[in-house]
Amino acid sequence: MIGPQAKQRGIHLKFAVVDSDCYVNADRTRLKQVLINLLSNAIKYNTPSGMAEVSYVKQASGRLRISVTDSGKGLSPEKIALLFQSFNRLGQESGTEEGTGIGLVVSRRLVELMQGEIGAQSTVGVGSEFWFELDAVAAPQWLADSHDGYTMISLQGCPGASVRTLLYVEDNRANMELVEQLIARQSDMRLIGATDAMRGIAMARTYQPDVILMDINLPGISGMQALQILRDDPTTAHIPVLALSANAMPRDIEKGLTAGFYRYLTKPIRVNEFLAALDDGFKMAQERTEQPLLLATP
Repeated sequence: MIGPQAKQRGIHLKFAVVDSDCYVNADRTRLKQVLINLLSNAIKYNTPSGMAEVSYVKQASGRLRISVTDSGKGLSPEKIALLFQSFNRLGQESGTEEGTGIGLVVSRRLVELMQGEIGAQSTVGVGSEFWFELDAVAAPQWLADSHDGYTMISLQGCPGASVRTLLYVEDNRANMELVEQLIARQSDMRLIGATDAMRGIAMARTYQPDVILMDINLPGISGMQALQILRDDPTTAHIPVLALSANAMPRDIEKGLTAGFYRYLTKPIRVNEFLAALDDGFKMAQERTEQPLLLATP
């Protein structure tokens, strides 16, 4: 997302190699928003043919510090003190760079809502470093004896019944693996997955799953747009679609239900609620297949 902007301005981007066990407690979408804002600033306010680098370090406090460093003109201590004020562009109003002066304010608020901290340090003539810290956590995983108080519930299936198929459309590997572990415990279910909406639509047409689990923020077209395509296609219009998204505002949920999702669940997954919603979807699918055909009579 940042590459084309950097290339256009001749800025070299450098990203740290991330350890496989490197995780933080955060909202994925909002964390991305903070990083994009800091990187955009590092590119916009850099020197020609400059450098912007993303790095991280594990702190003794148990937090992870993520830094975005640039080789720009740098800021004086007086300007650093004014950085996180709304609509204060630190004298850039008359420059050629577009901006509103609220990007850093929003970033600070998002980091604080994720129980983190954000700051900056700079040297005039050398460059600046913007950093934020979030709590480090272990890799996400499903534990049978989870401390969250949820217990596994079984999706009811008739003995000898055919295996029910769930299609999950999700671009986040950790989320996909979590659902895979949950479904693996259900003897009458199988999971197939797609990492973007167009692949998901193609798989729905080919495999005719009983239920579709759909993320909203997907690369390419969104889950909301994918739902409309599925609804407009006679071969997939009958398949119940369940939304599972990080977009948790009431208006997001209402918009999703109005669009046609039979349920709208938010992340992180609440296991009992998730399995119960799947059960509802499978029942809907069964009822639709059992509906008698209406034959025309004279």
